[in-house]
Amino acid sequence: MIWSDKGFLLSKVNFKENSIIAKFYTEKHGKFSGIIYGATSKKIKSYLENGNELFLEYHAKNENLMGYFKIEIITPSTSKFFSEKIKLSCIVSILDLVNLLTVEGQQNEKIYNLLKNIFLNLDNKNWIENYIYSELELLRYIGFDLNIKEFCKSEVTNNIKNYFINTSSKKLMVPNFLVENSYNNISKADIYNSLILISEFMKKNIFIPNSLNFPVSRLNFINNFK
Repeated sequence: MIWSDKGFLLSKVNFKENSIIAKFYTEKHGKFSGIIYGATSKKIKSYLENGNELFLEYHAKNENLMGYFKIEIITPSTSKFFSEKIKLSCIVSILDLVNLLTVEGQQNEKIYNLLKNIFLNLDNKNWIENYIYSELELLRYIGFDLNIKEFCKSEVTNNIKNYFINTSSKKLMVPNFLVENSYNNISKADIYNSLILISEFMKKNIFIPNSLNFPVSRLNFINNFK
């Protein structure tokens, strides 16, 4: 079995002496794992930053045995953000979320394009707002639609309208921009509350029912906005 595709590197683990097992989210084959031989060589190692987009040629004897990848770099997406702590934290977080929330071998081109757009938007002024909308899209793509406008309620305090969602244990604030689709006057607290809201939804509907640990990288990302 041989196929070619392109994909974003989600994770990697050591395998034997000079090899790794790499996991990619690909355009046509979804999340897919394979061996990369010679991964410790200077040339190949430079390609293998999580988040990089690579051209992949996959070889396997049959569908039941893990095959191996031959790789070439397309876009070194991650290295340009090494000096930007929050954006790098964002990259680590979304890669972990995609890795945890998707099924091996289940193709979804929308998720591949979502990752591509996240990296493209990291250079934009409103990158974090766009990123939050991307997380909501990711949830829709895997079958969990957090329809904020439908579920939230509003209250007026000092002539200011505030939105919230009541859960069984707490009241979660909903930043106005998620309801009114406006990027005006978005505060650090709005970003924090948005990420907390989405996190609580994921925990309740995905992570806890499936006995999954919530990723530490996501908590670290949220803490940037406290």
